[in-house]
Amino acid sequence: MNLKRIFGAILTILGIVGLIYAAVTFANESAGAKQMIVFGSLGLLFFLAGIGLVRTTKDEV
Repeated sequence: MNLKRIFGAILTILGIVGLIYAAVTFANESAGAKQMIVFGSLGLLFFLAGIGLVRTTKDEV
């Protein structure tokens, strides 16, 4: 059980949720530009950090 990979997967899922939320608020025009930028940038940050953590972590036997 590799804790770094699990944490990377959680970060990736949180990033996807943040990006989807930003896209939905953009499509519905129900939020201000500041809120969409914050959720979009945080989602992108979490997504990229999670993908990078999963990619660079080696499997332990």
